[in-house]
Amino acid sequence: MTRGLAFALVFLVVIAVAGAAFVVNETEQVIITRFGKPIRDPITTPGLKFKVPLLDVANRFEKRFLEWDGDANELPTKDKRFIYVDTYARWRISDPLLFFQRLRDEPGAQSRLDDILDGETRNAIAKQNLVEVIRTSNREAEVDESRPEETGILGVIQAGREEIRQEVLRSAQARTSDLGIEILDVQFKRINYVEEVRRKVYDRMIAERQRIADRFRSEGQGEASRILGEMERELKSIESQAYREAEEIKGRADAEATSIYASAYDQSADSRRFYEFLKTMETFEATMDPATWIVLSTDGDFYRFLESSEP
Repeated sequence: MTRGLAFALVFLVVIAVAGAAFVVNETEQVIITRFGKPIRDPITTPGLKFKVPLLDVANRFEKRFLEWDGDANELPTKDKRFIYVDTYARWRISDPLLFFQRLRDEPGAQSRLDDILDGETRNAIAKQNLVEVIRTSNREAEVDESRPEETGILGVIQAGREEIRQEVLRSAQARTSDLGIEILDVQFKRINYVEEVRRKVYDRMIAERQRIADRFRSEGQGEASRILGEMERELKSIESQAYREAEEIKGRADAEATSIYASAYDQSADSRRFYEFLKTMETFEATMDPATWIVLSTDGDFYRFLESSEP
């Protein structure tokens, strides 16, 4: 009986020690509560800690940065443009005791942040025109100098998206200062038109691109007409030059042919006279003998041959 009681006492001591001791990690901060109420200052340093077993409860909270990711909400701008704005933020538990008293846990904090950040984003967007939400500076857009109609298409802003973001951050930090949390950063993840406005924007972009394409086609047709005109003019100039050279070649050829014909004609006339002379002599030789007397007329061929042969 005594040994069993000793074992029981040892078992109870082990349970008590195990229930009293707990470890706090570097990424944690702890609030000790008894019957749901905090009984001491927050534990923010890591190491082995102790509490009353069975009565005290260690409530652990993150010491690291936490994420808040909002839903894309449809918001109106000052100039009555509806856009979808998707935001996200980073926050941390700066005062775990106040956090526990006001929000109890992280799901409660996330729900409260939904109200605060979505509300402040809506308020900031509603006070600005669409161009202020889209642009961050008045930097001049890079445009083609050959397209003067595209200059000045961006509006001038007074605040810009960065100033709106800073306004949301400041307002949200002011509203969470008594909740034991600190909002470290707020960013716009995405800003987009609603579907109806998006279609109108796309239609306008398509019409603008179509207008520019028509202008390019018109300029291209004009350039093509100019090139074809120059080509036709150059072709006619080449044909005229070729015709002139061809006529010059024909003229030189005709002149050379005429010269050849004249030379050939001159040579053939001498040959013909020599042939006639030979035939005449042969005729006289065949028809005459040494005893024959002949009377020659001054217009006869033989007399002409004899006369032309005199020195």
